[in-house]
Amino acid sequence: MATAIIGDITVGYDDEGTGEPLVLVHGHPFDRSMWRPQVERFSRAGWRVIAPDLRGYGESTVVPGKTTLDVFARDIAALLDHLGVDRFVLGGLSMGGQIVLECHRLFPHRLRGLVLADTSAPADSETARAARLATAERLLREGMGPYAEEVLTKMVAPANVRALPEVAAHVLGMMRGTDPEGAAAALRGRAERPDYVAMLAEVAVPALVVVGAADEFTPVADARLMSDAIPEATLVVVEGAAHMPNLERPAAFDEALQAFLKPL
Repeated sequence: MATAIIGDITVGYDDEGTGEPLVLVHGHPFDRSMWRPQVERFSRAGWRVIAPDLRGYGESTVVPGKTTLDVFARDIAALLDHLGVDRFVLGGLSMGGQIVLECHRLFPHRLRGLVLADTSAPADSETARAARLATAERLLREGMGPYAEEVLTKMVAPANVRALPEVAAHVLGMMRGTDPEGAAAALRGRAERPDYVAMLAEVAVPALVVVGAADEFTPVADARLMSDAIPEATLVVVEGAAHMPNLERPAAFDEALQAFLKPL
């Protein structure tokens, strides 16, 4: 684990292994520890795996207010500049996947490949935007605990909450441990994100789209929309997983990621 001063914030990150860089972006309301199985596996498999905490999460600085996806994307670019990384494979889950799409919008020349896990490309509808803003206010009012308990069985499939208690405890712990100010800022910014659908046809690097078969937040249809629109994208549906297939079914997730990375 390490930290770096990036602009006016401190960013916590993992940087393990040697070789071509693979950068993994966590979702909301998590931190970089959600990628621990993949950091360990792929750093041993010849990749330099970098997993940052986004601003407002984990060990990174909490900035109240509103954090739009371009701010997260520029933080990642600045961290990689600090680490001397020019081009890289970039992967993200959920909000992290939307940050990957924003990175493609801002600096596609730096990307060697995209991994879009349990995420979606369209902008929020008015209803979804209002719900996101209401959730931000709820987190500030109640703290993270009630929300975390409420969404656990959507993040992790109910059968896996029972069968994989350590995974469920990890996911619940990440959510409870997130600063409400950071989470609320991200929700407000995410409600304003652009629609990335039209951009998908412009992706000129290999892309892996992966989704849990039982994901309620970003269903298989959302993944298929992206894989159909991105030229020569690969779609992998992970059976027995909901929104966190990298933790619920790490063997299947890692097998798909390994197959994708091998030719890169």
